[in-house]
Amino acid sequence: MEIRNLGTSGLRVSLVGLGCNNFGAKLDANGTKAVVHAAIDAGITLFDTADMYGGQGGSEKHLGAALGERRKDIVLASKFGWEMDSEGKKRGASRGYIIQAVEDSLRRLNTDWIDLYQLHKPDPYTPVDETLSALDMLIQQGKIRYIGSSNLSAWRSTEAEYVARELGVERFASCQEEWNVLNRKIEADVVPMMEEYGLGMLPFFPLASGLLTGKYKRDAMPEGARLTDNPKFANRGYVNPTNFDKVEKLEAFAKDHGHSLLELAFGWLASQSVTSSVIAGATKPEQIQSNVNAAGWAMTSDELADIDGIVAD
Repeated sequence: MEIRNLGTSGLRVSLVGLGCNNFGAKLDANGTKAVVHAAIDAGITLFDTADMYGGQGGSEKHLGAALGERRKDIVLASKFGWEMDSEGKKRGASRGYIIQAVEDSLRRLNTDWIDLYQLHKPDPYTPVDETLSALDMLIQQGKIRYIGSSNLSAWRSTEAEYVARELGVERFASCQEEWNVLNRKIEADVVPMMEEYGLGMLPFFPLASGLLTGKYKRDAMPEGARLTDNPKFANRGYVNPTNFDKVEKLEAFAKDHGHSLLELAFGWLASQSVTSSVIAGATKPEQIQSNVNAAGWAMTSDELADIDGIVAD
């Protein structure tokens, strides 16, 4: 397993990370433990969860229980800021809420520290200087070690960068954004911003909610699959004739180069200069090794250009 720095920080993470959103949702305690240990055995060190995954802390609870003594062998990442109750009181990035949220996550994860603590989405009601100061305080206390963001626009991340410099506090080390070979929106502004400030990318939905696995066909959508039955993912806009045309061409391109569509999806992201780790979920231990193997395609500049041509058509 290749190990990379998270941006220009000193935090080292595995090229393939494990997204833990299935824990407490699709997977019970035993299923979670099987996937977690398979991931560690395969060389995965980055485990990414959030307080709202698995139904208000379910993922963190299952992950904490599954890790046990192996907690010391991994980089544990979690997130805060998303709604955690129906009243809208447990949410955001204020100092008071961050202090509460981190204590709750530490308890659920059964750990004394979180390696990467990430703002899950922007909070329009809290100044970024308050958020960064609170996170810096938690670093000084040893409760978290690095900080990152998710779902922030380029201008919000730029603002955070300059506020951190002005205050002399810890800056964001990473961005977690939706990015895959079919969804290139962030390349207009977020990716150049990351290159400028040395932030590490943790792309989520690397497989376009499953469309880049190869199991979805234009006239044969499998029953029970994410893009078939789950409106949350089906409505993201991936399922359309244009994308099916692109997927068929990408699959043919991969085959001509001795690879699978899955390997193309992982390899394309892994070959981007800002990518630190590609986060992918799993519901079965055998999926872990497939994901790890898929990241092994180190693409040439010509191959990347050819893929750009396919998806631009």
